[in-house]
Amino acid sequence: MSQSAREKIFVGPFIHSNEQGELIVVDRGMIHVKNGKISNIVINPNLDDIKNESVSVLSNSQFLVPGFIDCHIHAVQLPNLGVGYDKQLLEWLETYTFPLEKKYTDEKFAERVFNTVVQQTIKSGTTTACYFASLYPKASIILGQVAANKGQRAFIGKISMNVKRSDNYYETTEQSIENINKFIEDLAKLNSPLIKPIITPRFALSCDMTLMKKLGKLAKEKNLHIQTHVSENQDEVKAVKNNFPEYPSYAAVYDAAGLLTNKTVLAHGIYLTDNELVLLNERDTAIIHCPSSNTCLKSGLCDIQRLKSNRIKIGLGTDVSGGQSCSILDAMRSALQVSIHLSLMKDNYKAVNYKDVFHMATLGGAAALAMDNQVGNFEVGKEFDALIVDTDVSDGLLNNLQSSTLEERFQKFIYSGDDRNIIEVYISGCKVK
Repeated sequence: MSQSAREKIFVGPFIHSNEQGELIVVDRGMIHVKNGKISNIVINPNLDDIKNESVSVLSNSQFLVPGFIDCHIHAVQLPNLGVGYDKQLLEWLETYTFPLEKKYTDEKFAERVFNTVVQQTIKSGTTTACYFASLYPKASIILGQVAANKGQRAFIGKISMNVKRSDNYYETTEQSIENINKFIEDLAKLNSPLIKPIITPRFALSCDMTLMKKLGKLAKEKNLHIQTHVSENQDEVKAVKNNFPEYPSYAAVYDAAGLLTNKTVLAHGIYLTDNELVLLNERDTAIIHCPSSNTCLKSGLCDIQRLKSNRIKIGLGTDVSGGQSCSILDAMRSALQVSIHLSLMKDNYKAVNYKDVFHMATLGGAAALAMDNQVGNFEVGKEFDALIVDTDVSDGLLNNLQSSTLEERFQKFIYSGDDRNIIEVYISGCKVK
């Protein structure tokens, strides 16, 4: 990873979102970065007044956007990318996912996979990743080390599972709590401001209430983020109801365990009831929309307009390898298509647009992870996590065959661009691609 200078100035167009999800398009601006943070923003700067050697002037085909935030990705599952989409969730887990995840006792295998995961996600513009790591603490630490070495901002979740299985892919409650505490200690020893632990009960079918309550208590004591899955698949929802008949809903199970906080992200949320949405709103808990995997595993179509109307925070996740790509751009397109399909099926339904999914991939994701005071858009005092996009690279799909406005070029990138158009990636002011 090459380090940028302590001070750097970027001059050119930039595009980002505000808290209301509105797109802000600046044709000519200057962003001054000092010690990894944005120290000044000037609209229509006078270049003659800039006396600094570290000035990057963007070309006519380039613009800056905030780095993408992947709020839900399983690092251990990358080797299975593109495999098993003939199954649905629970069968897919048993046939493909759990057998692969058991391989992470092999630390060399773990290192090889995690190097690829972090490299691929950075290349695709992911500056912050919220990772499900491994059941095994050592492998999970390796993921943290790799992300730190490559300069990616990351939440690392050592998975917790204590429901007995015939293949021994679980821990006892005592092992689970011992392992998670050791993991948190060892991750802190990496001494990286970019890497944080996140409490990660796999889902309610993998953990009993005793373990979930202990994890909720630990998260509260240490003020940690929490991630898990909710209401992804109808068979899963039924199984949770059978396993926890004393609770009125799937979300209520997590609430009883103390797992619903303003720093909790729940992946999927396709089949949430109205009462569950009220509960999530009260707890300020986020839903992470994973449209690719919801389609690949035939789980369902998540209505994010319904979530929005209930004032639920929404982030975006690739959900590799339930989803078929580790690119957030691809997740944005999947979100657009799912919403368009819903609009064709429902009366008086307005599909989301490119501005909405861009917000979810940047500031919306930051808000979901309760870090919108740090990253997500270009504001003085925030970390400079940014991508330089070029819509006229020689080997890319996009072109400048006719003149386009900045917003039109931005649309082209959202709908038809790929990692070739992301020519530079900055995380906390450091160039990592």
